[in-house]
Amino acid sequence: MSDEKIKSKPKHLAIILDGNGRWARKRHLPRLLGHRAGVKALEKIVRAVKRECIPYLSVYAFSTENWNRPELEVKGLMSLFRYYIRKKIDELKAEDIKIRFCGRKSGLPEDILELMKWGEDYTANQTTLEFIPCLNYGGRAEIIDAVNTLIASNPQTPVTEQDLRKYFYLPDVPDPDLIIRTGGEFRLSNFWLWGSAYSEYYFTDIFWPDFNEAELKKALEFYAGRERRYGGLKS
Repeated sequence: MSDEKIKSKPKHLAIILDGNGRWARKRHLPRLLGHRAGVKALEKIVRAVKRECIPYLSVYAFSTENWNRPELEVKGLMSLFRYYIRKKIDELKAEDIKIRFCGRKSGLPEDILELMKWGEDYTANQTTLEFIPCLNYGGRAEIIDAVNTLIASNPQTPVTEQDLRKYFYLPDVPDPDLIIRTGGEFRLSNFWLWGSAYSEYYFTDIFWPDFNEAELKKALEFYAGRERRYGGLKS
């Protein structure tokens, strides 16, 4: 399918970046080198998504469950986050890309929280693409946090979906239209549990470091061929 035929594109594309560790193991490399390769792949995909004129891109960078990984790997991932925010924010701003982080702030190192806030403030006026790394994110945690905040601020009952949504981490971001998962797994792994109610899903065996613009186009072609009904019947 040519670019001209890909007329229906997601407004919000979400990606589960899976397979970094297996990519490294296949090459007899440390897992952290797989994560570094994954960051390089992400840089290319962010630019490719911008070229596709998709306004929102969210990526599952670090889940609430990832704290259970080996300590050395967690420390390495935190170092990668520090590096990316410090070294790449200028590039994002120059390319008119806004960065916003989604997830629980509690539990993250204080210096990373400061870098996150700086990056968000520094790119706040960029408009072409909103890039959303989901860091210390869990779908269940988001719902629990929203419910607790709603109860604390307004204990009236009953509540509507709109009431609850106001207390999500990024309530103004639209639900994902398309969720891509690399690495050959067929599950959400606690990603966008509320927002994915009517998302389309695209799964590929390709490990994340090998996911490139050509693979992105395959996913977009798949999405363009879907008929989204939102629970309704075909007319």
